[in-house]
Amino acid sequence: MKVYLYDTTLRDGAQAEGINYTVSDKLKITKKLIAFGIDYLEGGWPGANPKDLEFFQEAKKLDFNKTKLAAFGSTRHPRLSVKDDSNLHNLLKSEAPVITVFGKAWDLHVEMALETSLENNLLMVYETVAFLKDAGREMVFDAEHFFDGFKNNPDYALKVIEQAARAGADFIVLCDTNGGSLPKEIRAGVEAALKIHSRIGIHAHNDSELAVANSLEAVKAGAIMIQGTINGYGERCGNANLCSLIPNLCLKMGVELNCQDNLKNLTRLSRYVAEIANLHPNPYQPYTGQSAFTHKGGVHASALLKDKGTYEHIPPELVGNHRKVSISDQAGVSNLLFNSENLGLSEEEVKTYGKELVAAIKAMEHQGYQFEGAEASLELLVRKVSGKLLEPFKIDNSKLIIEIKEDGRVLSEAVVKVRVGDTTIHTASDGNGPVNALDNALRKALLEIYPNLSELKLTDYKVRVLNEKAGTEAVVRVLIESSAGEKSINTVGVSTNIIEASLKALTDSLIYFLINNSEGTVS
Repeated sequence: MKVYLYDTTLRDGAQAEGINYTVSDKLKITKKLIAFGIDYLEGGWPGANPKDLEFFQEAKKLDFNKTKLAAFGSTRHPRLSVKDDSNLHNLLKSEAPVITVFGKAWDLHVEMALETSLENNLLMVYETVAFLKDAGREMVFDAEHFFDGFKNNPDYALKVIEQAARAGADFIVLCDTNGGSLPKEIRAGVEAALKIHSRIGIHAHNDSELAVANSLEAVKAGAIMIQGTINGYGERCGNANLCSLIPNLCLKMGVELNCQDNLKNLTRLSRYVAEIANLHPNPYQPYTGQSAFTHKGGVHASALLKDKGTYEHIPPELVGNHRKVSISDQAGVSNLLFNSENLGLSEEEVKTYGKELVAAIKAMEHQGYQFEGAEASLELLVRKVSGKLLEPFKIDNSKLIIEIKEDGRVLSEAVVKVRVGDTTIHTASDGNGPVNALDNALRKALLEIYPNLSELKLTDYKVRVLNEKAGTEAVVRVLIESSAGEKSINTVGVSTNIIEASLKALTDSLIYFLINNSEGTVS
């Protein structure tokens, strides 16, 4: 069975709260979707805003290969003819080879939202589709609120799509616009629509957490077009998530997709769009999330060593993701065996130090440490327990001076005494905050001996209060991310004192960098 994918990330996805694409953003995403092999790409609503008009002008310069660009709009205004409706003319001016228009399929919307008669709405659908079809465009008709309309007044909902079919629509897409339908209701609507038109599509929203399930049910019922967005972005709770639909269709249902040869690029596409949208990727998103194939329990890790299929429904490589076995207070020696190469341990060393290391990890996580996002601190702990940690420096003493001026200025100065071998360095530095002052002082002390330390940059700093009810006596966890080129270093520190926790995480990042990038280290 062949199914066509219709991506509306740039239009419906852009209606998600917190997303505001520039024209440049939309063009970047467009290029990625074309490369991935999406069948239909909805660029926006020309005439609704200047941004979308500009996008369609710029899109003319792109090579769409086999992807078809669609312009989106509505049926004609209730009190205008198709020839007098500027929105319809803007759709034609976009020069998009495909035009998608939505029309009301729920009698409640016709009378309450459009404030027109049921008969006039049928004329609007027919005349709009016929006008644009006569202009030589491939026509997709989105029957908005079809499933609510089908429940409320099935005869009228079907009359709406009959008009679109009679006017020459190439696809008729049934929309669960409010996202409240159940799979059995989707099936009933699709089966009824197929008696009118052979090329039916589905457009599902996720307000009931059923957009993906409803889209799959529509395909099982005979729909051959799925509309959705990358990462499920969209208004309210979002749209059907193509990052889940695509592998489900290919790998679970045996459906033929034009993009199936690019399935291994799905995770990269998901994260690229999240980056352009300026949103944190959902780590728990199926298939493409960072945690989608992460295993934490010791029982799971033990089974995975024997057969990956024991706790994975597909190999992660099929969608361009990767397997990760985390090490935490839920871990066992099997978790260490699975990660032995990354941790720099031989199988024999795991057997020798494994129980001691697991005990140390569990004890530290009981204090508030978390190593799942602090791999560098974990590796240092492994080196320490196994006797392989050679520290490039030691901090003998550190002192912070915070001065609050009468004019509101806050001055931070750090004084540190650092020992490198037999050499003791005593220095001070200020900063725009206490952590920055400590970082500057440590670097000032170490740069003369380790000049490559200048390559290391602090890129992220996060603080989490672990027991909020303790107030100012609460334990805090500090996570620091540093980078040297493309290499990311994640470390953690825990204390009831935020400065001490920060210093622990900061020191780990410097030590980790130096033992991996310097020849001379001291015990």
